[in-house]
Amino acid sequence: MIIVLKPNPDKQQYEQFTKYLTENLGLTLHYSQGESSTILGLIGDTSKVDIDLISAMEMVESVTRIQEPYKAANRKFHPQDSVVKIGDTGVKFGGGHFAVVAGPCSVETEEQIIICANAVKKAGADMLRGGAFKPRTSPYAFQGLGKSGIELLLLAKKETGLPIVTEVMDISQLELFDDVDLIQVGARNMQNFNLLKELGTINKPILLKRGLANTIQEWLMSAEYIMAGGNENVILCERGIRTFETATRNTLDISAIPVLREKTHLPVVIDPSHATGYSKYVEPMCYAATAAGADGLIIEVHNKPSAAWSDGQQSLTPEAFTRVNANVREFRKVAERI
Repeated sequence: MIIVLKPNPDKQQYEQFTKYLTENLGLTLHYSQGESSTILGLIGDTSKVDIDLISAMEMVESVTRIQEPYKAANRKFHPQDSVVKIGDTGVKFGGGHFAVVAGPCSVETEEQIIICANAVKKAGADMLRGGAFKPRTSPYAFQGLGKSGIELLLLAKKETGLPIVTEVMDISQLELFDDVDLIQVGARNMQNFNLLKELGTINKPILLKRGLANTIQEWLMSAEYIMAGGNENVILCERGIRTFETATRNTLDISAIPVLREKTHLPVVIDPSHATGYSKYVEPMCYAATAAGADGLIIEVHNKPSAAWSDGQQSLTPEAFTRVNANVREFRKVAERI
């Protein structure tokens, strides 16, 4: 349920009203302060709320019941686009802010991650990505360096100044992520609800990837798990879904961008590397996502893709990324005018 208040409500009446909602009815309130009004999102069992009684209050502009099961992530609760800040790094996603994340699929060696970090920084990337823990379909494939992989990412961060993003796979790993700037939840963990609940209790932004075969509503419900715990710094990442098509690794759902724009206030970024699975398709998908209104891109870049320990076939070379990133910035100028 959403309650829109008129400008400058009486302070005493407002306090009594919110106390009634929280203490008497046991509801949780989500506040959104706009330029001309205050919006209260009521989370919980709203069946006992008397809409007519509330509508009759002098300070209330309107009352609306919503049908979607997600509340905190719902644009009706929060009409303005959310801006997710990556700590004090100056990097922002959403609300007109656009950022590009780039780096290798996996952290392999100190030399490799430092070379990649310097290359993507020189090309204008805003953040460095790299997998320390790698969920792989085959138990015989490279699973990542784990703790030492995070340590190497932190070395690259110190070397370049780029904030870092890497994937967590289990609650037990979270203590290793204290100095990670943006924690990624991979597609296979999108519905790891215990992990999502735990991420809701920490003060760190979360990049939530869409599951391989999940609907947009299921994806938003996973974001709701994090936000319900108090952490509202969630960025959604479309990385392709599984369809009948085999020409690409997955099918990139570009239409998810405008759909999410309508349904949620959260920033949306696109991962064209995992979506297509081939480096030759990454560039056009970057442009398509930018034109469709994405808030950022996360692109795999490796200094020697043919020698990569994982997913080399979908990684751009530093030279290719330099060209793509420059063109994306030009596309942004056009997209902002549309």
